[in-house]
Amino acid sequence: MELGRLGVWCATDGLSSAQVAHLARTVEALGYGALWQPESFGRDVTVLSSWLLANTSSLIVASGIASIYARDAQSARAVQQGLAEQSDGRFLLGLGVSHAPAVERMRGHAYGKPIAAMRAYLEAMARSLYMAPPPAATPPLVIAALGPRMLELAAEMTDGAHTYNVTPEHTADARQRLGPDKLLCVEQMVVLETDVAKARATARATLGMYLNLPNYRANWQRLGFSDADLDDGGSDRLIDATVAWGDLDALRDRVRSHWQAGADHVCIQPLSNAGFGTFDDAALGQLAPNGWQEP
Repeated sequence: MELGRLGVWCATDGLSSAQVAHLARTVEALGYGALWQPESFGRDVTVLSSWLLANTSSLIVASGIASIYARDAQSARAVQQGLAEQSDGRFLLGLGVSHAPAVERMRGHAYGKPIAAMRAYLEAMARSLYMAPPPAATPPLVIAALGPRMLELAAEMTDGAHTYNVTPEHTADARQRLGPDKLLCVEQMVVLETDVAKARATARATLGMYLNLPNYRANWQRLGFSDADLDDGGSDRLIDATVAWGDLDALRDRVRSHWQAGADHVCIQPLSNAGFGTFDDAALGQLAPNGWQEP
């Protein structure tokens, strides 16, 4: 699978199925290598992936991230194998442990210890039977990983890691922990806006929903941010480190900094001032691969 250097990450539950298909075709036509879709409490990301694969011809569709609490390991293996076979190898399964509030309050499951839960799930996937025609090549599998132990598990048991809400400094550390041969797929929020107040307001409208989730807070703290940085919508220092904003050159420089730190693939999330689940068409078009996407 050739992911390419640059992809797109978009939450699309606010769009109709026809609109999401149009977005996928647009992303494909612009030359991006992959479209990453999250999973929360809207569409099942595996069903959505099937729809997007059917509506494109070359684009890689990736789950970023499918929760291990949304389906059992047997189902996850069937999804991985089936979609890869149907699409001629264009599906990338990304799995994650999600977050305790979402798992316990919304899904009604007990939230296990993340490393143990993910290890057990991956082992169960490896044992699962799949008796339909297999894909021509073994489909890749990455896991959502932020902390050292999950990154090490990604290196041990999967093809790599998908990181989210991270800085280039985190990317450098992740590459070291994964080793040279594993995939490192990094999400990067971007705001195409040079007015500092407007840019930070747009960034906070999306980033704010993550600030109280324990997994993200712990990772930001490992990166040197304090509780004060994480409270009240996030400090300017946190916003500027996590979300790239400014003109086109500034956004490209942030993406390049991830590549230089060891990312194989950066998926941009082009934020608009309408809040989470919306995206900026102008940024999507202007950041499209056209020869600039080299470290």
